[in-house]
Amino acid sequence: HNPKYLSSVQLKNELLCISSNLEETISNAEIIFVVVPAAFLKNTLSNLPATIFQNKIIVSAVKGMIPEDNLILVEYFNQQWNVAFENFAVVSGPCHAEEVALEKLSYLTIASQSEENRNAICSLLQCRFIFTTPSDDIWGTEYAAVLKNIYALGAGICNGLNYGDNFQAVLISNAIEEMERFVKAVHPIERDIKDSAYLGDLLVTAYSQFS
Repeated sequence: HNPKYLSSVQLKNELLCISSNLEETISNAEIIFVVVPAAFLKNTLSNLPATIFQNKIIVSAVKGMIPEDNLILVEYFNQQWNVAFENFAVVSGPCHAEEVALEKLSYLTIASQSEENRNAICSLLQCRFIFTTPSDDIWGTEYAAVLKNIYALGAGICNGLNYGDNFQAVLISNAIEEMERFVKAVHPIERDIKDSAYLGDLLVTAYSQFS
């Protein structure tokens, strides 16, 4: 188990192949799930060869931007490692790790410009308590995941000031309107901002004590 995070979850050692050799691990894999916090990602990957992600599928579960470059991960991997947009995917919520660990019913959105890749990743992650929905909106889901954390900080401040549910509801309703304008400006495609990857993820982050 991990003594710092979700320590009550017991990992099945017989199913794991743990290594401290990052380059070897990436080289031997077809699909790479990136879960390093955005603030530490650049330093973690800094010594890897320039072609290491060639022909790999990169799946990001990171909810943030690369601070030094001000880039979301799809843009960073494309510029830094020449990863094609079609080979990049985003895992989006609404989904708390704590509830997944408890095997509570959860839904994930898997975004990729490649229909084949997003459907394949949906199949990999789906199980009796996780359902998956495919999407083609990698920019919208990544930026929405960044924005909802900022709005949730505002919700936490409101909670600390004891402003109450009435004000917080107004804050979150305005936040989803701003999110819609923002993602439309950075990537203007047809999307429904009420989908779980946008509104749902904002709600679970802004209203949950896990956040």
